[in-house]
Amino acid sequence: MKRQLPPLNALRAFEVAARLQSFSAAAEVLHVTHGAISRQVRQLEEWLGLALFERQNRRVLLTEAGRGYLAALLPAFEQMEEATVRLQRQPGPQVLRVNAPATFTLRWLIPRLSRFQMAHPQVEVRISTSNEAIGALGEPFDLVIRGGPQDWPGYQGWEFLTEQRLPVCSPALLQRQPLLQPADLAQHTLLHTATLPEVWSDWLAAAGVADLQPAQALRFNHFYLTLQAALDGLGVAMGPTVLVAEDIQTGRLVTPFTQPRLGDWRYFAYIPLRNQDNAAARAFCDWLVEVAQPLGDTNPRA
Repeated sequence: MKRQLPPLNALRAFEVAARLQSFSAAAEVLHVTHGAISRQVRQLEEWLGLALFERQNRRVLLTEAGRGYLAALLPAFEQMEEATVRLQRQPGPQVLRVNAPATFTLRWLIPRLSRFQMAHPQVEVRISTSNEAIGALGEPFDLVIRGGPQDWPGYQGWEFLTEQRLPVCSPALLQRQPLLQPADLAQHTLLHTATLPEVWSDWLAAAGVADLQPAQALRFNHFYLTLQAALDGLGVAMGPTVLVAEDIQTGRLVTPFTQPRLGDWRYFAYIPLRNQDNAAARAFCDWLVEVAQPLGDTNPRA
């Protein structure tokens, strides 16, 4: 049902003027003109259909109806004031601005983020993704996740996760074209990522087939696109162990070779030195270390 309420600005003007018995004093309190108070009170009287004040030269006196109305309104205004003060005293959510690589965010961070939210409901995590160097970020963040260790001026880093890289592909691809030894990759399409231009050449060299020429090559500008292409059977990708662990466990991806493994890639949480006292950032950093333990564990944690 629609509430039968008078104009609220006019109601506020009347309450202040009635308490102070003065339109001029009410105008000072509400930071408006004497004329504005007079018009708002007149608007309220017209809405009610009765007079609330007796106007006597430079004085105003409450009518009997005005006195009764003020007595009824005062408790309501006091309750609104008390409710507002209580609400303002309640601690609001603390915003935590996090920047992380897109593939890491999609495949590792987001699947685990609910655990942090349940443990820290007062923290509102706002995540943005990029692969830019910390020094090139155009806006300040409370915590940045990047590979490392890197010596970023003005930041302190904490290692929390280690991964290795192996070739991965869909089971259907292996059924069409088996991979029994690294040299068999010459019959396959290799999937590359622009941000990791050397990863395949490094692995092929470690596997003893540095001069191998694949049947085809596909290149993507984001690593999550490369992994999706592998899931769809388009070719073989170099998969980070911690980011493809669930796909391997569920059989969506397979690792045709268990060796060699490219050297450890370590993830760090970097917090600005100016932000070391940020309780939310430290809690998030501690949570990253906790949820990733033991370092190098490739078992996904939901």
